[in-house]
Amino acid sequence: MEKYAPNALELASRDVVARAILNEIREGRGVGPRKDAVYLDVTHLGKELIMNKLPELRELAITFLGLDMIKEPILISATAHYSMGGIPVDIDGHARKNNTEFIEGFYAAGECSCVSVHGANRLGANSVLEALLFGRFVGKTMVKDLENIELRKATQEDATTALKEIDFLLNNNGNETVPELREELQQCMTANAGAFRSKDTLQIAVDTVKKLRERFQNIRIKDKSKVFNTELQEALEFGHMLDYSLFIVESAIARDESRGAHYREDFKNRDDENFLKHTMAYMDENGKVSLDYMDVVLGKHELKERNY
Repeated sequence: MEKYAPNALELASRDVVARAILNEIREGRGVGPRKDAVYLDVTHLGKELIMNKLPELRELAITFLGLDMIKEPILISATAHYSMGGIPVDIDGHARKNNTEFIEGFYAAGECSCVSVHGANRLGANSVLEALLFGRFVGKTMVKDLENIELRKATQEDATTALKEIDFLLNNNGNETVPELREELQQCMTANAGAFRSKDTLQIAVDTVKKLRERFQNIRIKDKSKVFNTELQEALEFGHMLDYSLFIVESAIARDESRGAHYREDFKNRDDENFLKHTMAYMDENGKVSLDYMDVVLGKHELKERNY
């Protein structure tokens, strides 16, 4: 890490460490059977400290790699495991319809939400604040709001959209499968919209995701049952994954800067003058994405250049 963050080293932010790992791999210095990893050596920590502080990680490495970090370096790489952004909400968890309006009775908390307390990067304990603190806090908001929300009787019509989605997947008899399409989506997003991005790669991702959305209309699942149907569940989730992927790449290609985990190789610097704002993305019934922006409330945070 001396080359990438000479002061912070491995304690640099996760996006910097992730890009360092991936850059070593793409420049041909990867290790492992597929040359798609780097070595992490923690043998100097000693058995006692590793068993006390990192027992789960040690077990994972032994189980999946056959490597014991007490005795030898283990193979690591960077992967997606957390989503910045999400359903826009205010500090109380009310979901936004747009920059100024809210959807009555709709709340979000956890990693699916964007309270705007973290910004554009994944830092240690982000998910603790998002899931635990706001999970409880938003729950309290809901209890308090119930006193002022006029409840109405639910009808079959309220479920029309969800039922149509399920009916389509159960009865469609095309020739595309979820595993095949999902693999293509994963490969595309990792290669073109991952830790390294540019206008060219993001355009490839936009075009690919749109084509995958079209092919999804020709999907077929084998299990047609309506009880504990995990194949149906995966198909539903994948359809939503396609929508969310389009939000990501359309938003990223419009943001001509680098900010946190959004790193554009053609715009390497942060541009606070033009892009110190939230991207608000909307999808119409035809799958077309439109973008708007909302101001960021900085609070006591002072903007300065990141230097590791």
